[in-house]
Amino acid sequence: MKKIKLISFLILIATSLLFVQCTTDPIPGPAGRDGADGADGEDGMDGASGLAECIACHNAETTENAHTSYLFSGHYNENMDHDVNGDGVNDPLSQYGNRGFGGLSCTSCHTSDGYIAWAEQGSAAGGSHPVYPGTQTITCTTCHSKHSSFDFENEGFDYALRRIDPVMLVADNSYTIDYGKDEMTSHTCATCHQPRSTFEGSLNDEGTYDVGGRFGPHYGAQSTLLEGIQGAELDGYTYRGKDATAAHRAGSSCTNCHMGEPTGDLLDNGLHSKNPTDTSCTVCHANGIPPRDFLKADFQALEDLLVAEGIITIDDEGDVSIVSGKYDLIPAAALWNYKMIYYDHSHGVHNPNYSKDLVQNSIDALNAN
Repeated sequence: MKKIKLISFLILIATSLLFVQCTTDPIPGPAGRDGADGADGEDGMDGASGLAECIACHNAETTENAHTSYLFSGHYNENMDHDVNGDGVNDPLSQYGNRGFGGLSCTSCHTSDGYIAWAEQGSAAGGSHPVYPGTQTITCTTCHSKHSSFDFENEGFDYALRRIDPVMLVADNSYTIDYGKDEMTSHTCATCHQPRSTFEGSLNDEGTYDVGGRFGPHYGAQSTLLEGIQGAELDGYTYRGKDATAAHRAGSSCTNCHMGEPTGDLLDNGLHSKNPTDTSCTVCHANGIPPRDFLKADFQALEDLLVAEGIITIDDEGDVSIVSGKYDLIPAAALWNYKMIYYDHSHGVHNPNYSKDLVQNSIDALNAN
């Protein structure tokens, strides 16, 4: 009985091995009647090259245009009129910002290493006061690293950017700017081009507003003005272009306007220059680009009122200084809106209606105060 069981077991193993052999490494059958192999079948069509999507961006022309246009950008030419060392020579912005403050430090946006640390770790590396060696200019690898996914059709083109997720604002973490999957490259811009404070944050326990030399949204007001948020809005007034409803926000994005095809042969606009290009404007403004100085007269009128209010002074060279102190709502709100438009540097173009209303309503409120 034991021998029969053993023989049965051996037959089972042999059969299993035969099955594996047949399914993984087929044994050729006998040759044809004449002993010759049959004719080979026709080759199938070649599949699409796996390099096609790569070559669309990774080619000599695209790379050269990116590098050339970048030489015209503010990120490359970053001298911002700051004399850090007091030697009469203006220093690069990265050196000015590479001094380290607590929390979200200057280095997170003003230095390459700081931004990379923020993008990858969520905060600047090196402790609460990181200072990085050398002049940390922004380069290709500051913003670009590796693709997060190659499923471009379903997940969008990430252009190997380090930060493509919607941006939760540092000054108000209850609000997230989301340009959507198709425009997620603009999240890279909004990461740094956002305010570091809010108007409401200057309200003190006495019911007045603390106004100092750094009062205002800093130089990152671009994303919030485009979004139509964080202006000092006064009760009883109407504000258009709010909450992502402006045409430039709802129908466009940072990269559409600033990184489109350049106008003319010189690559000083569009692409990686980040300078807005008329080619992008005419996609919507087919009958002509509206004047870019539409806010100039109103902005000057607001400035004059703020001088009369005593909350700012202007020297002979035209430099504006804030007169620190505690101020009531209306002058403080008017100054905030003045600084928001100034720090945005688009002269209101990012969100014309919201900008116009912030300035005009501030004028009306000051005149009625």
